[in-house]
Amino acid sequence: MPATIFTIAIVIFGLIVLFKSFRVVPAKQAWIVERLGKYSSTLEAGLHLLVPFIDKVKYKHSLKEKALDVPVQPCFTADNVRIFIDGVVYLKVIDPVKASYGISKIHRTPGLTDYEYATVQLAQTMMRSVIGKLELDKTFEERDNINGQIVKSVDEATDPWGIQISRYEIQNIKVPDTILRTMEKQMQAERARRSRILESEGTMTARINKSIGEMEKEINESEGIKEKWINEAEGKAAEILYLSKATAASIEKIAQAISLPNGADAVSLQVTEKVIQEFAALAKPGNKIILPMDLSDLGLLEEKVKESLK
Repeated sequence: MPATIFTIAIVIFGLIVLFKSFRVVPAKQAWIVERLGKYSSTLEAGLHLLVPFIDKVKYKHSLKEKALDVPVQPCFTADNVRIFIDGVVYLKVIDPVKASYGISKIHRTPGLTDYEYATVQLAQTMMRSVIGKLELDKTFEERDNINGQIVKSVDEATDPWGIQISRYEIQNIKVPDTILRTMEKQMQAERARRSRILESEGTMTARINKSIGEMEKEINESEGIKEKWINEAEGKAAEILYLSKATAASIEKIAQAISLPNGADAVSLQVTEKVIQEFAALAKPGNKIILPMDLSDLGLLEEKVKESLK
């Protein structure tokens, strides 16, 4: 009976040992196995068999991307202003072996692995270094630039640990109340300055537009006057041309009439009558007319007209 109990105990113990020798690694995890205290292998997702009492799972790493809080820390800017900054760092294990043996911390922080604790400390150090090179105003304006510098520096430093830093984000920047009030006054003054500039630019634009409108109006009026003068000049030229043509035609007809029989007598008679009419128009009460001696004789006057027509 005791032998039977001992045999059953051995069988049960063997089954327990055999059962514990099988290990199932979940997805997106990597387990580090040590054999007799020395690194042996890395177990990926799936079912694995270990050598009892010899192989031991020493480290378990998640291959998922992690977000770690970077606690609030005081930083001094280039213009000696003390501010408090916290953030979040995103990292991922890409080499489980390096993550297991690449870094170790002296004082363990609950909930953080060695590489997580070291990464947070490194991010804080880099943050103080980057902020110390910038003035206070730039810390608000260049968040993306600050985040990029921290990611680059921390990623290079954590490469021997098998860690990849994907990004870093600043969460909050807390400024002392006295500095905050000063900044608010500065912002109000800046807004007032911009308002005055915009108002002056608006006034200047209105004046420019008004002057341009007046200039265009004067140009249009001058163009109208010029067109009017051109049209009047063209009308006068056309009138003169028409009159000259009419005069030339009348002269031509007179010349033709003179060449006809008794034409010269008719013309001289008409001219004589015209002269007499003109003298008659001048001979008004109160006017004195002095005539040449040769014009007092109408016959002589007619003879002179005939001579001029020959």
